[in-house]
Amino acid sequence: MVQHQQRPDATGKRESSAPGVVSFPGQSGAAAAAAAARPVRMAVEHATKHYKTRTGSVHALEDLSLEIGDGEFVCVLGPSGCGKSTLLWAMSGLHALTRGRIVLDGTPVRDPRPEIGMIFQDANLLPWRNLWQNIHFPFEIKKLDARPYRERIRGLIEEVGLAGFEKKMPRELSGGMQQRASIVRCLSFNPSVILMDEPFGALDAFTRDEMNLLIQKIWMDTGKTIIFVTHNVTEAIFLADRVVVLTPRPGRLAHVFPIDLPRPRTIGQTFTPGFIGTVLAIKRTIETGAYAGNDEAAGMGLELD
Repeated sequence: MVQHQQRPDATGKRESSAPGVVSFPGQSGAAAAAAAARPVRMAVEHATKHYKTRTGSVHALEDLSLEIGDGEFVCVLGPSGCGKSTLLWAMSGLHALTRGRIVLDGTPVRDPRPEIGMIFQDANLLPWRNLWQNIHFPFEIKKLDARPYRERIRGLIEEVGLAGFEKKMPRELSGGMQQRASIVRCLSFNPSVILMDEPFGALDAFTRDEMNLLIQKIWMDTGKTIIFVTHNVTEAIFLADRVVVLTPRPGRLAHVFPIDLPRPRTIGQTFTPGFIGTVLAIKRTIETGAYAGNDEAAGMGLELD
């Protein structure tokens, strides 16, 4: 159910009542209100990015601002090439913005930070190292002593279902198992913010569902702040506290959909009428680059307050 309560919010601020708040039977905006009450962990302030290429400049992002609360799960959607991954890389400190800034806990992010972990679409396991060695690789790069973290690493390996595979080489692991290893590798040094760039995009549908359930459990257990880029609308609604939709390139903020769905969520909920209506509303926003509003949402069969 999409509740229309106030004017559209395209500022990226965490409003507890705005059009596009997605509620389901028995809910009344409680999850959205809880998300809005969290202190800001990370902020994107007027992010603009131009890439220089051999054939000219590419305008990837334009004046995009967004706040992410502490412990919030935010998914970012948008058409291909709209700057989703560019935004994530800027948040990681790996790519500088042309204008604007990223702020983490009140401090500008200018370089990679130990508080920020990143998980990519490819697991990027080194083929000549076994699973245990791959998980320890970041400690070698950072010149950190891994011994204080080993109990945590073993617990994570157990939690993601990889116990007994520590000595296996990447070629002996399925795609889902490799991504589980990359999740352990990211969480091993206990970052407070996790950036995920289409991590399950290359997996089959069944394995993707398994991974979504796993990442939901990890998020609920750890309370990490997660920003998750995806092309899959169903995945975004299933995982997120809020779904952020960007316009076609250059990426601007089209609309933010707070998702008021209780947790833990189940795959079965993705087949309910309310969930499917939300998928249609978000897809329409992606297609048009703007929130459809009451009239068009009603035309798609959504129940409006």
